[in-house]
Parts: sequence; structure tokens; C-alpha cells
Amino acid sequence: MYGKSIRMERMIDRKTGNSVIVPMDHGVSIGPVDGLIDMRKTVDDVAKGGATAVLMHKGLIRFSHRTFGNDIGLILHLSASTDVGVTSRSKILVASVEEALKIGADGVSVHINVGAESESDMLYDVGVISEQCAEWGMPFFVMAYPRGPSIKDSYDPKMVAHAARVATELGADIVKCSYTGDMKSFEKVVEGALAPVVIAGGPKMNSDLDVLNMVYDSLQAGGKGVSIGRNVFQHKNVEMMTRAISDIVLKGATVKEAYKLIKG
Repeated sequence: MYGKSIRMERMIDRKTGNSVIVPMDHGVSIGPVDGLIDMRKTVDDVAKGGATAVLMHKGLIRFSHRTFGNDIGLILHLSASTDVGVTSRSKILVASVEEALKIGADGVSVHINVGAESESDMLYDVGVISEQCAEWGMPFFVMAYPRGPSIKDSYDPKMVAHAARVATELGADIVKCSYTGDMKSFEKVVEGALAPVVIAGGPKMNSDLDVLNMVYDSLQAGGKGVSIGRNVFQHKNVEMMTRAISDIVLKGATVKEAYKLIKG
């Protein structure tokens, strides 16, 4: 298990145990998007801004390899689907733990949609990858969301808590889930998950303050950081937005203090 501990330390802040992860796996789902074209610049900006890790599919690594600047952890995303497909809620494995080891990744991630038609297949995949991660000492990051025909509200605290607990029960070292909108309900999600929980950023928000308030509140409720994509890499100042979030998550800054970084 030493290998897993060593790799985990490359993706988290050692003093706080918190994480600022910037996912960049959106291209498979929705195609080329602003912020994920010049990958080297984007990765460099979030690294300079203090992010602890980036997350992406295997093919992007050769376009974002960094030979200078600050170190940053790498999480290889193993599952995918496109928004074009009729079963966009169904994620399939497109990479392996062994590939991640060969690439030099510090962790792997899998996405599951609890309530989707193919839920059983995704749960099976999580179980397989969890076993392989235990065998190879690879940190396992699970994105877990309640999504599917039976889900009326994907932000329902009970459903978010259920999805987060599923991820932990199947072996996740870090669980990514949606923020439920208020600290009281999110406390229940964190309490029930047991494993460290980081919040997703969700759709692109209109206000930087909304993002920072969500980040701050999630930490007060017991969260261990963030995994925010579009609200970071599509910001007009990627480095400063990353710095603002990192200061809250890793240094205990207030929203007011962090917001000053963005406004200049």
C-alpha cells in the first residue's frame, strides 16, 4: 500500500489533505471547447495557480506534457461516452490501470451514473478497476452522480449521498459528487460517504463569487476540495481563478480574500 500513499501525496496538499483537481476530460463528451485547445498553456496556468492535479484522457497527455514550471499530479480518466450517442449516460472503459502506470499517472478515475440504464455495467467496471488499483497501489478517484430515467433531481441530497456512498463502498479513495446547494445537506453527504469528498463544478457559472462561495461552503461542510473544470479552464484568467480556489481550499482564505485575486 506504500505505492498508493506515495502517489496520493502527489495529488493532494500534504498539510491539509485537500485537493484542487482540474478535470479536462470534456472533449470526448462534447468535442473541442474553449480552454482545452492549447493544452500546454492551460495545464501550465492551473499548475502556476496552485492546482494539485489535472485529470484527462490518455490521448491528451502528449499534447499537454510539461517540462517546466510547477509540479502537478496527473489523474488518467478511464471511462467515457459522447453526448452524441443515444446512451450518453452509459460510461465504458477506454483505458486501464496498466496504461496509467506506463504513462506515469499518479491516479486513475472512473465515472458512474447511478440510476442509468447501464448502471450494472458501470458498477461492475468500478469493482474491476478498484481491484486493480489495490493490486498496483494506484489511487482510485470515482465520479459518482445520480443520473438516469428514474432520477427526478440529480442534486437531491439523498440521491447525491447514495451515489457518493456507492463509490466508497466499491473502493474509491476520493469521491467526486455534486454540491447539494447548502452546507447542512452536504454535511450529510460527506458524513455518509466516509471517503474524502470533493465537489464538482457543474455547468459554467455566471459569477465568480458563486463559484467561490460554493467552494468555501463545501469545505465548511467537511469537503476535502474540488474537481472543477469549466469554471476554471474557461475563465478569462485561468491562473488567477485557480489561485483563488486554491487559496480557499489549501490555505484557508475567505471568499472575500480569494475574490480580490480575480478582481486585481
